[in-house]
Amino acid sequence: MFLIFASIIQANADEIFNKGKEVFLGAGNCAACHTLSDAGSVGEIGPNLNQIRPQVQSILMAVRNGIGVMPAMEGILSDEEIEAVAHYVSISADQ
Repeated sequence: MFLIFASIIQANADEIFNKGKEVFLGAGNCAACHTLSDAGSVGEIGPNLNQIRPQVQSILMAVRNGIGVMPAMEGILSDEEIEAVAHYVSISADQ
């Protein structure tokens, strides 16, 4: 029973990770400014995410409210997209 439950959680986590990567490369336009190895992006306007390895809460705050020259994405991206991109960046930047 536990194995089935763990598989379901893993599948859902992978879906969120993949959705986050889509947002990072697409609608969020994150790759234009940020370097992130997993995404193959080499932007130099925003911080290199592989170097700073941000935590989910920091990413959520920055994406929702903007920071520095980064615009607020709340109202542009859905809550689901914001949460997915935060999940994706927090995991892939830490690899």
